[in-house]
Amino acid sequence: MYRGTLILESLKVGSSLSGSPLVVRKLTRLEVANASPDQPPVWSLLEFEVDDQQAAALAAELQEALDQPGWYADFHNDHEIFVVFPQRIFRYSRGDQVARAEAQAHGRSLAIPEPQLDWTA
Repeated sequence: MYRGTLILESLKVGSSLSGSPLVVRKLTRLEVANASPDQPPVWSLLEFEVDDQQAAALAAELQEALDQPGWYADFHNDHEIFVVFPQRIFRYSRGDQVARAEAQAHGRSLAIPEPQLDWTA
């Protein structure tokens, strides 16, 4: 089972995630101190789980649904991490610092604030 958090404001207006069944674990709304100028100051966080067999399909859906600039989504299991940006997916083994650095560099190229590039290692 993969676990992750999706910032609902990161989705394009009119987008829908309906191809991969998600289990909702928690929904939270909070003020964000490190939002970029392109991001709203209040976010809705959806903590979810998705079956291992659906993880790649969810990543594909997210890469099309995420808005630009400066958004991504990540989810992981005990062995692997997905980091999904608009039009780009990084999938790597936990502990692979080279792949993590590559994903973070891509995030920086999209002007994602450094404190937000802190997904699970």
